[in-house]
Amino acid sequence: MESTHLPPSPERSSGGPSRRSASGDADSSISSDDGDIWEADFDDLYDDYAPILGKATCQQVARKNSDAWRSFFQLLEKYHDDGDSTVTEKPSPPGYWGTRDGGYELHGLVRNDLYTFDWDETRSTLEFGVGDVLEDRYDFDHRERLTLEVRGDPQWNGDDGRVELVYDETADRIRVTHPVRIQPAHLQEQRRDAFTHTLDSENATQAAAIDVGANNTLAIVTDHGETAVYHARPEFDRFRRLSERIADLQSQLPDGRYSSRRIERLYDERGRKRDHARDAAIKHAAEWLLARNIDTVYVGDLTGVLDAHWSTSVNEKTHSFWSHRQLLDRLGLTFGDVGIDIVEVSKADSSSSCPACGSEAVRRRGDEFRCQDCELEAHSDVVGA
Repeated sequence: MESTHLPPSPERSSGGPSRRSASGDADSSISSDDGDIWEADFDDLYDDYAPILGKATCQQVARKNSDAWRSFFQLLEKYHDDGDSTVTEKPSPPGYWGTRDGGYELHGLVRNDLYTFDWDETRSTLEFGVGDVLEDRYDFDHRERLTLEVRGDPQWNGDDGRVELVYDETADRIRVTHPVRIQPAHLQEQRRDAFTHTLDSENATQAAAIDVGANNTLAIVTDHGETAVYHARPEFDRFRRLSERIADLQSQLPDGRYSSRRIERLYDERGRKRDHARDAAIKHAAEWLLARNIDTVYVGDLTGVLDAHWSTSVNEKTHSFWSHRQLLDRLGLTFGDVGIDIVEVSKADSSSSCPACGSEAVRRRGDEFRCQDCELEAHSDVVGA
């Protein structure tokens, strides 16, 4: 799945579509109907939106709405089936962002045979049809299609699925999700193509351990003693600067107001840069491990270890900037793509004793670790690993 950003100024402006979601209005209609959900009448909504968005787009919105509800009922059935252990948490009904009073995000879904992507190094475009109302309003020629310039490159190749367009009001952008269907036989091969190294199956018996943390995202030690550390301090400094800027702008808001478009953009930028730094570190770490033929990695589990701290800076770093579970999930996804197994082990007391002599007479200060007995000096997170 490729998330692509579209500038707000297409060759032909999309102009008049309402920002209320057709799927959201369908939800309102369904929720007020006490009968069978599949018999809910949304003909009036279809008649309102089809001339603007096009009949095919409205059909896709209705179809996706049905898909979401069918999936919910299937999961609910498995949840109540005592003989099926695949669903352990009670599923929630489909929901939609926004409120009925404030409106919903604009969503458009376009069938795979009614849109085309033209990928190019300098200028890529997405083309799809719209309804008669927009064609007349913007003087489209017969069968002329809306053309949007695309920023981004496809990460996956395959048969086109239903493209989804969502208007991001904060960034004033249309964001596109372009799903592709990949044959299972080629999926693993395509994922491996994203890496420059692969495991040598005849010699993939080495292991490594990773200490994860907020100061240093990853500290790695292989069973041959090779080490690598990916520190996060510069990224946290940028995170704090953006947080301070957000707080400053919030202090200038009038009474009763808590946010603005500028503040929302800063929130998005802060999260995007943080996530990119984390994902890039994990991708590079996978390359580093593959080059050393590592097939098993032990990762520290912080359950029962991650507590509140007296320092507000430490709490911000631990609980806002850094997400232990997100980091582990990303490690599992990326490493799993290339065949590296992950085993979670408790991290409790991992840095409170010397790895060389076992002494507990140790001193830690930031990244520094020193054993008072054998005088071992090392990186504290490497010792934890």
